Amino acid sequence: MGREVSESCVDGVVMEMVAAYCGRFYAAKPELAAGRIEAIGFQVGHQLSERYTMERPRFTDHLEAIKFICKDFWSELFKKQIDNLKTNHRGTFVLQDNHFRWLTRVSLDPAVENTDATENDSGSLGDSAAQTTSMLLYFPCGLIRGALTNLGIPCAVSADMSNLPACSFVVRIKT
Repeated sequence: MGREVSESCVDGVVMEMVAAYCGRFYAAKPELAAGRIEAIGFQVGHQLSERYTMERPRFTDHLEAIKFICKDFWSELFKKQIDNLKTNHRGTFVLQDNHFRWLTRVSLDPAVENTDATENDSGSLGDSAAQTTSMLLYFPCGLIRGALTNLGIPCAVSADMSNLPACSFVVRIKT
C-alpha cells in the first residue's frame, strides 16, 4: 500500500492555507490571495497527475483526460467520483460534485448572490462571507487545471457553489 495522508490533515491544511493567504499575507488584496491559492493547487495537481498516470498510456483526446479527472483523480483525492459530467462538445466541461467535502461544513445566507470563485463584473473580489468561502474553491480549481495541464490540455477552471454543499467546476479548454 502507498503512503497516505489523513483526510482531516488535508482538510486542515487547505483551511489554514486559505486563512493565511486571505487574512495575513494578502488581507487587503484578495485577488492576489486567490491567485496564490490557485497556483499552489496548480502545482499540487500537476504533481499528483504525474504520479497517478505514471503507468498509463497518454490520453488520446480531451474527453478521455476529463474522464480520468472525474473518475480516477477525484477518487484518489476525495474517495468518490465526480457525480455528473456535462459537455457542450466544443471544449467546455462541467464537473458536478453534489457533496463536495471541503464545503460540507460551510453554511451561507441564501440571500447572498455572487458565489462564483471567479472575479465579479467589477473585477474585484468582495469581502462577504460567500467570497471568503469561495476562496476555498481556488485550490481545487488549481488542482484540476494543474492535472489537465500536465496531461497536455491547457485550460481555465472556475467554480460555482451556489447550492451548498454541491459544487460545479467549469473547465474551458484553451485552443
